[in-house]
Amino acid sequence: MSCCTPCVPCCQPCGPTPLANSCNEPCVRQCQSSTVAIQPSAVVVTLPGPILSSFPQNTVVGSSTSAAMDLNTQEDMANGTSVEEFILLGFTGTWHAQVSLVVVFALTYSLTVIGNTSIIALVQMNSNLHTPMYFFLCNLSFLEIWYTTGVVPKAIGVMLGTSQTISVRVCILQLFFLLSLGSTECFLLSVMAYDRYLAICYPLRYKSLMNSVVSARLALSCWLGGFLAISLLAFLTSRLTFCGPDVINHFLCDIDSCLALSCSDTQPVELATFLVSIIVVVASCVATLISYIYIISSILRIQSARGRKKAFSTCSAHLSVITIWYGSTIFLYVKPSAENSLDRHKLMNVFSTVVTPLLNPFIYTLRNKEVKQALWRAFQKK
Repeated sequence: MSCCTPCVPCCQPCGPTPLANSCNEPCVRQCQSSTVAIQPSAVVVTLPGPILSSFPQNTVVGSSTSAAMDLNTQEDMANGTSVEEFILLGFTGTWHAQVSLVVVFALTYSLTVIGNTSIIALVQMNSNLHTPMYFFLCNLSFLEIWYTTGVVPKAIGVMLGTSQTISVRVCILQLFFLLSLGSTECFLLSVMAYDRYLAICYPLRYKSLMNSVVSARLALSCWLGGFLAISLLAFLTSRLTFCGPDVINHFLCDIDSCLALSCSDTQPVELATFLVSIIVVVASCVATLISYIYIISSILRIQSARGRKKAFSTCSAHLSVITIWYGSTIFLYVKPSAENSLDRHKLMNVFSTVVTPLLNPFIYTLRNKEVKQALWRAFQKK
């Protein structure tokens, strides 16, 4: 191979033979004062097809390949979402373990729906339970039915392997639905604590302070406030760009999984998540705590032990529910960053979305004397 080749023009004076065997390799030429390395132009190679539909038939190889890939990534980010759907992994384990979890989830879901529906029916059939306290309880039971319905059926499909994919839009919709219902529950539990505060601290004025109109307005405010509080967060999440990977190590779509998979700036979403958590979770928790401080102080001022026991029994069930709910919710959402273990979040989500809705009807049934009496009368009629 001479110095004058198609790879590189002649350079005078000429040095040793260029270190290249073909025009498709870099042709290195030693001149007097410098070493010049000239790369060949890109070559278009037509691959035999068919190839996977997600890959092009014509691939550019050579020095411009990485630049083309970077340009494609930038174009995907500029155009919006490039990943159309996610793959939910669910739980790891053998097939028998997956089937066992499916049985547990299905049984828990059935008991949750039956238990909460029974509470709603029981309150409607007994006129003695037509009070603001049980009106709020019906709202809570109705909420728990939809809250667990938004999670368990899809989770069962994921564990069985029949419905592991979920589109990005449906994922964000599930996220909005679950967070909105969770926010509504926070507001509703604080309103129920306020109702107990009025009943115990102002027993003579309770019926005038908490009548049917006031209780209906408070319940409506809880539902509207819960969904409006998450609207901005859901909008910001929908603006995220997902370029891959598309695998979610979870059985549902939650905010941490979306942040982990996004290839765009997630700081606005993380900040909005933290602020919403402070406003919704912490504020409602503080309001509930203040109500119970007044409740406990009023109970301690009651002279007779029987009177204290009766007063405490009216709010013990609600106190148990808020302890379980706020404990898991604060662990999941009140944090400045999403960089935490997804496995721990998966476990806590099981507790808050599957176990807690099941416990609520049993707690209110076993720890509330009026509900037990109404339930006993219903069985006697049959």
